Amino acid sequence: MSSLSSSSSPSFSSFSPFSPSSPSSSSPAASADAAPSVAPAGPHVPDVSPTLAAYGWDDGFAESFAPYTAQGFTPGRIVRVDRGRVDAVVPDGAGVRTVLVDTAPVATGDPLRVPCTGDWAVIDLENGRVGPQLDGLVRALLPRRTAFVRSASSKRSDGQILAANVDHAVTAVSLAEPLDLDRVERFVSLAWESGAQPLLALTKADLVADGACLAQLVADVEGAAPGVPVLAVSAEAGEGVAELSAALTAGTAVLLGRSGAGKSTLANVLAGRPVQRVQAIRDRDGKGRHTTTTRDLLPLPGGGVLIDTPGLRGVGLYDAGSGLSRTFADVEELAARCRFPDCAHGTEPDCAVRDAVEDGRLPVRRLDSYRKLQRENRRIVAKTDVRLRAEMRREWRLKQAEGRERSARKRGTGRRG
Repeated sequence: MSSLSSSSSPSFSSFSPFSPSSPSSSSPAASADAAPSVAPAGPHVPDVSPTLAAYGWDDGFAESFAPYTAQGFTPGRIVRVDRGRVDAVVPDGAGVRTVLVDTAPVATGDPLRVPCTGDWAVIDLENGRVGPQLDGLVRALLPRRTAFVRSASSKRSDGQILAANVDHAVTAVSLAEPLDLDRVERFVSLAWESGAQPLLALTKADLVADGACLAQLVADVEGAAPGVPVLAVSAEAGEGVAELSAALTAGTAVLLGRSGAGKSTLANVLAGRPVQRVQAIRDRDGKGRHTTTTRDLLPLPGGGVLIDTPGLRGVGLYDAGSGLSRTFADVEELAARCRFPDCAHGTEPDCAVRDAVEDGRLPVRRLDSYRKLQRENRRIVAKTDVRLRAEMRREWRLKQAEGRERSARKRGTGRRG
């Protein structure tokens, strides 16, 4: 099994391209009651680091929040988003309390800038009460370090953000059903693209009685996700839980996967208490029910926090070019050795990728998956990239012309002189 050394953790020195605007931005989300570039002197603001540290607050977020301190605003982390309802934890003496806040001031219409579980928010608790059930307003969102985004729909170009400021992206893969390595590669690509460290948890490992078979399943998944830690886990038997908990003791983790993969059970075990409702999978088809319907941020007893998400029936790529390159680094390394830089790995001479497939070094399934995900990613990017869309049209017209030429040659060959 892959090791879980901390040296594999990515650096978060730069913000995600999906980051909400910083306080100096001119966007509507950031300009509402934006702080001046030089904050005037104000009352002493108590250090909130000790109370929010358990939720991931650090010096970097404190620096981003600094322009808002003189305005009397409070930092808070969004821990739950459910049909417009947003809960956040804010400092309260030596601890924290949960408040219900309105996000109208940061509503921009951009689906990638909506408040999301894991966001750090600038909250107005003094002047923000807008109703008997609300405690305040979200005035701005602090810049995101990472963002896990999927395509909202294959027919649209919108992205949907599932979690923000995540350090570890844990994908639960059930061993109660046949492994879908294509799906594993899809989740891992999105995780790498988000800026988080992917981690694969093969759940329900107790259902695989043969140790050699379990080891082979782990090896198959490791082959589909080079450089990604893979753990066989059984929440029922406790197998692998300690190792997974140890990997998540620092920072924020998001738990992803299909319905029925055992995410809710795993979240309860990691949290050390029944925080999520658990249901059995459907008997008629073995598929899971949507037990979890919200994205909840849960403190872990050993340190760190976990964002549990609803089961995902589908997960489309969203501008995941760099994530695909990391997931399929072996394929792209071979492609770099091909004679032609634009080699399609078909009939071209001196194709290193085709040679690797023929001699068994590269599974044909993996090459097919790489091609499929590259095409899908290119289509979704082309929906918002005019230049790429025009390039794809030119390529399509060229292929059509080549096809017509081949057909004409065949018809000419069949004619009598």
